[in-house]
Amino acid sequence: MLVFAQLSDTHLDGGDLRLDRAARVMARVNALPLDAVLVTGDIADHGTPAEYAQAREVLRSPHPVLMCPGNHDARGPYREALLDEPCGARPINRAHKVAGALFAICDSTVPGKDHGFLDDETIDWLDRRLTAEPDAPAFVCFHHPPVSLNIPYVDEIRQFGEERLAAVIARHPRVVAVLCGHAHTAAATTFAGRPLLVAPGVVSTLRLPGEDGGIADYDAPPGFAVHVLDDDGRLTTHFRTGQD
Repeated sequence: MLVFAQLSDTHLDGGDLRLDRAARVMARVNALPLDAVLVTGDIADHGTPAEYAQAREVLRSPHPVLMCPGNHDARGPYREALLDEPCGARPINRAHKVAGALFAICDSTVPGKDHGFLDDETIDWLDRRLTAEPDAPAFVCFHHPPVSLNIPYVDEIRQFGEERLAAVIARHPRVVAVLCGHAHTAAATTFAGRPLLVAPGVVSTLRLPGEDGGIADYDAPPGFAVHVLDDDGRLTTHFRTGQD
């Protein structure tokens, strides 16, 4: 059995309010018996070194922490502060094995833009990584959802060119699910015949069309997901909020 938490969109800005929201989620996550913690992007709000220094502290965990950048992140400072790597502009793609499962974590960001796209380098990398681990259950992870969620504000800046990703996933039957963030709302749908699960936002919760109060609710409690892959290969997801 594999059990891991997913959180997303902390948007740390150097201040105390967002730091507190992230800390509340991490306190709950770190108290759980998990195999890993997945953070699906928009870790910083402006991509500054100071924001990543804050992230490095608040995202500490006794569990392995796996992460990817979002459209508010900046590849150079992200690499230096969170990965201890030299500054660089290439996509930040990483693969991790946890409890026998493969996490293929892709960089869906387009520098300077809000929408997402997996470039050819990333698509090729993903196909190679999945091919190299044909017997391992796999999770494909990134920031931007590759389908419309029927929320216009999000759908305008989702991941595009998704047919290329769908073709890769179709070639690899061991892909269990696709995991992402960006939408600031818990959501479940399908993509390429697999579950597509969207983590709730930590910094805020996006309001649905028709709900009053503007685009985002900053008073709603921060959320996270807990994914359980059982020994029969069945995936179950639970959604929780950070403690007040």
